[in-house]
Amino acid sequence: MSAEQGHDSQVVLAEPIPDPGIEPHELRITDIDPQAADRVERQVSTMFGLAGLLALGSCVAYFAIPRDATVVIGPLSGNANNLTLGVTLGLALFLIGAGAIQWAKKLMVDNEIAEDRHDAHSTPQQKTEIIDAFSEGVAESGFTRRKMIRRSLIAAMGLLGLPAIVLLRDLGPLPGRVLYNTIWAKGIRVVNDVTLRPIKPSDLVVGQLVNAAPANLEPMLQESHTEYQNAKAKAAVIVVRIEPDKIRTPAGRENWGIDGILCYSKICTHVGCPISLYEQTTHHVLCPCHQSTFDLADGAKVIFGPAARPLPQLPLAVDSEGYLVAQSGFTEPVGASFWERG
Repeated sequence: MSAEQGHDSQVVLAEPIPDPGIEPHELRITDIDPQAADRVERQVSTMFGLAGLLALGSCVAYFAIPRDATVVIGPLSGNANNLTLGVTLGLALFLIGAGAIQWAKKLMVDNEIAEDRHDAHSTPQQKTEIIDAFSEGVAESGFTRRKMIRRSLIAAMGLLGLPAIVLLRDLGPLPGRVLYNTIWAKGIRVVNDVTLRPIKPSDLVVGQLVNAAPANLEPMLQESHTEYQNAKAKAAVIVVRIEPDKIRTPAGRENWGIDGILCYSKICTHVGCPISLYEQTTHHVLCPCHQSTFDLADGAKVIFGPAARPLPQLPLAVDSEGYLVAQSGFTEPVGASFWERG
């Protein structure tokens, strides 16, 4: 046997390193001196209390500081409202974290324990032991015994939720009933949303789907770009032509189509994504966001996915020049099914 092989054999046959065990536990000053423990408790409670005050301060600053106010620090400048919110909320979170660390390091029981690894499946006895261990941990943390810390932490965490509620205001106004009305109205022509050309029934073949818009949308662009975008987002539609004998017309909509031509809102009723992924054979249209699927040959009812209601249908007619027009606006709100609709 060579020297190298002999060396390898010695490595393989070497005894494992003995378990050093857990180092002896050293008492902290807060374990020995009750006054030191009380001082730490006051420190932690003070941190939690300041965090709560900072959270309240952020709410006050949100309303008190003008939105266009600026602050200049040397060569740097920024929005005073945003800066104040960032500083107050950042310090509040820091103090809660620092207080939790101080509490854990100085007051909670810090005895180390060792436990043999066991199977993932727990026996009834083990479940009971886990519950007992959890209860013991709660007791050892001092959460129930140290009322000052418990109350200040609960108050700080509760107050920290207030800025989140206040900041919801920046998401914009609630939709209310704005989705109940679009710029579609009686006699408004249906135009291709790219070329803006009015559409005649003869322009569509069976199996075709066209993205469309109302003809009165384009003039709005000259007045207000914002209003134009808002109106376009609500009024976008898809026009599809299906063989008439394949259509299952819902009651009351017998005259809403023209020779198999139907028009539906392009906005998914789940969360408002635009849809136009069309499958000619099945007449299904798919939302790319969350896979809600609608059957356009059956009133655009939902056949798959999280959407809660069919796509709203726009009733169609033909004007004196042979172009597709709306008989009226949508008879139900378009877009996502917000809770405000009841």
